[in-house]
Amino acid sequence: MSAHTENLHPGHDHHDHHDDGEAAYHATTRGYVTGFILSVILTAIPFWVVMGKVFSDSTTTALVVLGFAAVQIVVHMIYFLHMNTRVEGGWTMLSLIFTVVIVVITLAGSLWVMYHLNTNMMPMMHDMQSM
Repeated sequence: MSAHTENLHPGHDHHDHHDDGEAAYHATTRGYVTGFILSVILTAIPFWVVMGKVFSDSTTTALVVLGFAAVQIVVHMIYFLHMNTRVEGGWTMLSLIFTVVIVVITLAGSLWVMYHLNTNMMPMMHDMQSM
């Protein structure tokens, strides 16, 4: 490099440049505290819903707890795993979406198979009486 170029950027190592197109995420104590407080709230509310028997229907209770769990997963991904659409050119978010699709397909397929096995393989009451 020429002396002229060195004088324009003194003290910079030219081999250590970062891609200016990528937004770097810098974690802060405030972000971690916010994530922690949200996590505690999103844990305490479902605990209260279950222990206080707020809903008489167990299906409603399960759906509320699952809803809070989904929100808590998003809170953890944003505040603790620092995932957003800007990090690594969006590849982190793309891999997350792919993972979620695969998990949903796997869970839905497993539930479908178990339901149909239970329906078609279990003996009926009239079958049990004839044995």
